[in-house]
Amino acid sequence: MIGTYDLQLVVLSLIVAITASFTALELAGRVSQTQGKSSWIWLVGGAFSMGTGIWSMHFIGMLAFELPITMAYDFIITMLSMVIAIAVSGLALFVVSRPALTLRNITAGGALMGAGISTMHYTGMFAMQMSPPIVYDPLLFIVSVIIAIVASLAALWIAFQLRLKDFGVAVLAKLASATVMGLAITGMHYTAMAAAQFSPDSLCLAVDSTGGMQNEALALTIGLTTLFILTVTLGISALDSRFATDNAKLADSLQAANDQLRYLALYDSLTGLPNRTLLGDRLQLAASHSDRNKKFFALLFLDLDEFKPVNDKYGHDIGDALLKAVAQRLLNCVRKEDTVSRTGGDEFIIVLYEIRAPEDAALVSRKLLNELAKPFVIEQYELTIMGSIGISVYPNDSQNLMMLKANADVAMYNAKRKGANNFAYYVPEMKAAVTIDNQ
Repeated sequence: MIGTYDLQLVVLSLIVAITASFTALELAGRVSQTQGKSSWIWLVGGAFSMGTGIWSMHFIGMLAFELPITMAYDFIITMLSMVIAIAVSGLALFVVSRPALTLRNITAGGALMGAGISTMHYTGMFAMQMSPPIVYDPLLFIVSVIIAIVASLAALWIAFQLRLKDFGVAVLAKLASATVMGLAITGMHYTAMAAAQFSPDSLCLAVDSTGGMQNEALALTIGLTTLFILTVTLGISALDSRFATDNAKLADSLQAANDQLRYLALYDSLTGLPNRTLLGDRLQLAASHSDRNKKFFALLFLDLDEFKPVNDKYGHDIGDALLKAVAQRLLNCVRKEDTVSRTGGDEFIIVLYEIRAPEDAALVSRKLLNELAKPFVIEQYELTIMGSIGISVYPNDSQNLMMLKANADVAMYNAKRKGANNFAYYVPEMKAAVTIDNQ
């Protein structure tokens, strides 16, 4: 017994297959980009939508097949074939949602998916309940299974490659891929149909079974319903992708704002050096480290000499540029673990994180002053500036960090009395000299 095909329904089955494939590509991205409970919701919902699409293509293709006898399909067995399609789709989405697609994963997934699609098809054929049973051409049967496995391997690979593309991005690539996948799925179906051989005296027992479906408009109803489901799924995926993109942009904006606020709270806006707040934290860390390891750290209080005349003569823009250049030179003179901070105006505080002996601070101070004494070229001006440095050492000069800073300040003023470009260690007698000067 030889069957014929309704070409309009064949075309409809191909359209459904391509639409289902395009939906699968989108759903692969949604499952991959979501986490936790949302990921499982997309996996289950995607499996239902994608599986319904694959099954619908298969069933429309079967309804397009016509024999010179009355035909129908057992309802329970037909629904079983749909369940198989949904399960296979869930497996496919799970495989492509993995962080990496290894040879083992894609091989096992493709084989199981191809076997599942073949099982769905031949289960659907069994729903016809033919008597005598359908006989299949062995060669075409094997070819149909091979096509299903190869198509599944290709579909998994394509879906994995395109899964992270946002909706609307690379639409042509997804559409072309969906067309290839749809043709492959359809090719497997019609190859399997060609393998079926019907006896001349065949009867379709499903016609008399409970729930046998014979409605001529059934194929069109299923096709339109499936296309509607797939279209709604694509729409939801597009909206979810848009919301995810907007949320990501909002999160990035909030993070940038938080980073900016944190930067303003901890760093000097002009030079980018740590400000008073961050300096306090660095001093606490240095003190804790010194107490734990029985080491010294030094605090250098540096004040620029004759900086005000630069502002008065050349303007504040040149003065600001000079401060930036000074900050860079100071950074170049110390180690990465040391801290150079600007506490205001032309005052800088340097924390030498760990020194072997208090005398080491003098070596660094000389290096700093020598670098500052070199001319600065700011725009068209060559500027010369010097500095005065006061040194206090933890814990010798004080274990109180506020007092340690105040002692370095006192030492800095003592250095200024010696003349520009000098440094001085703190000694207790300096406080008495400061008190006399203030009187």
